Formats: sequence, structure tokens, C-alpha cells
Amino acid sequence: MGVVTREDVLETCAGLPATTDERPFGPETAVAKVVGRVFAITPLDGEVRVTLKVAPPHGEALVREHDWIVPGYHMNKRHWITVTVGPESDPRLVEDLIVNSYDLVVAGLPRHRRP
Repeated sequence: MGVVTREDVLETCAGLPATTDERPFGPETAVAKVVGRVFAITPLDGEVRVTLKVAPPHGEALVREHDWIVPGYHMNKRHWITVTVGPESDPRLVEDLIVNSYDLVVAGLPRHRRP
């Protein structure tokens, strides 16, 4: 895979079980939810970014190691990161981080609601 596009981010989110694409902040921001819980937020204009849930120690390490990953924009900085997707970002890591965010949210759901 080459450079990740916004469409790649949205398709990765949409491909996960029981995911919905909602627009609670207006038409310019896609919010991916699983069983009503947010796991990814992607602006639909400007720079290609995605804000994702992360375990705090993992998020701290990612922010330290990658210039293109920062604490979550407008989110709890310990539990969310914002990934700017571009030529310097690792496509496989971006996809893994989306899936990891989804998995963290699913793990927090009651067993009877998990997809």
C-alpha cells in the first residue's frame, strides 16, 4: 500500500463489524462508531487526519516515536491520538491503529452488546 488516503481511512473504518458512519459535528466530519461508541473521527476536508482511541502507554510511545502522531485533537490527550496521514506515515501502522481503536472500544462494551 502506498500513501494512505482519506478514502482508505473511511473504508477501513466501514469494513469493521457493526460500524456506522455518522456526522454529529456536521457534514465536514465523519465519526465512525461501533454500537454507538466513537472509535475514529476524520475531517472530510483539508489535511488527512484521523483521531483514534489508544491505551495511554501505547499512545505516549507513539507520540514520542512518530512526528505524524500527536495527542488527540479536542479529545482526552491520554486516551486519544491524532494521526496525520501523508508520505511519512506508515500505511500498515495507520490501519493497525484504526483496528486497535475499534478493538479498545469493543472491549469496553458489555459482552451482550459486542459485535
